[in-house]
Amino acid sequence: MVKIYHNKMCSKSRQTLELLQQKGVEVEVVEYLKDTPTEEELRDVLTKLNMKPDQLLRKGEKVYKENFAGQTHTDPEWIRIMVAHPILIERPIVVHGNKAAIGRPPEQVLSIL
Repeated sequence: MVKIYHNKMCSKSRQTLELLQQKGVEVEVVEYLKDTPTEEELRDVLTKLNMKPDQLLRKGEKVYKENFAGQTHTDPEWIRIMVAHPILIERPIVVHGNKAAIGRPPEQVLSIL
């Protein structure tokens, strides 16, 4: 089973989900703005992505610009911030087993299938 952290309002997220479905992949869709990952889940995803929390931030979001731009936080603090403000989590994230990829571009997720 493949899991996608999805935002239906995001074109890249919709394109990634459609690509997976076209490939016949069984997908568990997690609308992460409604069903926010826990700190533990987000740490696990970051490990699978081989990324630091600040690399997963959407720095163009209004919430980031108004509240966090220019600030320095520890990795656990950034994780807590993303859990509190899930709009700051880059999307879409596709997880398959012990691997994960960000669907930017959507075809990038095919490398983990």
